[in-house]
Amino acid sequence: MNINKKIAVLGGGGRTGKYLVNHLLNKGYSLKILLRNIPENGGNSDPFTLNLQNPLVEIVRGDATDPAVIQTLLTDCSAVLSTIGQRPGEPLVASTATENIIHAMYKHNARRYVLVAGVNVDTPFDKKSKSTKAATEWMKNSFPAIHEDRAKAYEILMESETDWTLVRLPMIEYTSESFSTEANTEDCEGQKIGTADIAFFLEKQLSDRTYIRQAPFLYNVE
Repeated sequence: MNINKKIAVLGGGGRTGKYLVNHLLNKGYSLKILLRNIPENGGNSDPFTLNLQNPLVEIVRGDATDPAVIQTLLTDCSAVLSTIGQRPGEPLVASTATENIIHAMYKHNARRYVLVAGVNVDTPFDKKSKSTKAATEWMKNSFPAIHEDRAKAYEILMESETDWTLVRLPMIEYTSESFSTEANTEDCEGQKIGTADIAFFLEKQLSDRTYIRQAPFLYNVE
């Protein structure tokens, strides 16, 4: 059991995040989950209808772009896992959240930060294939502001002194089924990744130092 290791989770209210939260709870971690809203009726629209009452869960309400909220979230936490995404029509979140998280990590002596992004993020170590380059260019052309914000978040990580891992993902399939996976720091050699496999990999990074300060692609092997 990991009850004495408290993990801050961002994006836990999202479609990918709920798989991560459930996986972490099954592993016995204590969680502080950042949620912007909790339905008043506790209805089925809330993916945490059952787990919100779990004694291992503490909810922090607020937004990742608010430094004070992130300071509260990271209090007493030893690590941060984030599946936070960009909501349409809302202020850019990736770089601001990353900056807030790193500042809070310094204050609270947390070292481990694992987060996700798309395959479009470039690093100096990439050897992207034609298909991965095409996906990158599509994102740059279709959503230039979001792409630039993700690139800025990577730069912030590189300049920090934290033990971060940026996990780059292809198309996500929302499933509890697990498949064979590979991680590769140079290219994404698969077209998709399942949510159960994302959750397993992110949790593994809490103790695995293979990809410290690296940005591996994670994908299912077809």
